Amino acid sequence: MQKDCTKIGPSVPKVEVVEKVRVKELSSAPDTAIEAAVVAHDDHWQGQPALLITMSGRGKGGKTRVKAKTRSSRVGLQFAVGRVHRLLRKGNYAERVGAGAPVYPAAVLEYLAAEVLKLAGNAARDNKKTRIIPRHLQLTIRNDEELNRLLGGVTIARGGVLPNIQSVLLPKKTAKVKA
Repeated sequence: MQKDCTKIGPSVPKVEVVEKVRVKELSSAPDTAIEAAVVAHDDHWQGQPALLITMSGRGKGGKTRVKAKTRSSRVGLQFAVGRVHRLLRKGNYAERVGAGAPVYPAAVLEYLAAEVLKLAGNAARDNKKTRIIPRHLQLTIRNDEELNRLLGGVTIARGGVLPNIQSVLLPKKTAKVKA
């Protein structure tokens, strides 16, 4: 069986393949195998058999790269765990920050945001609106006891105030006359 070896180099002549073997996965790529052949030559290598190695498989591809998975998606959160981790490191809260440390604060922030948005969505729907505006956030936070305690010192821009008319200022109810 003749094999053209011009790809190896211009000085390599056509060779006769004596034995062909398939070497089991020498590279790190799972789909790539190395094909080796023991070849006999005329007088190029003084009649000594040589080993001709060719690659077969997917070519230059090494290991197929696994798609990167964020820490947020691993724990099932929408808020960025990596960002919270960075902020914990940069904030000088501790000399070192463990890998699991930012997960809990990210989960707490996501829960609070979801709670506020759910209640603000209800407030927007009560006002026959489809878009949440700062007024809806203000009404939501100030009408909820726990959120008001948490965000008591927070001023929401364009939020307005809660409607509150003291009972003394309301008009007196008149008794209806029965006829």
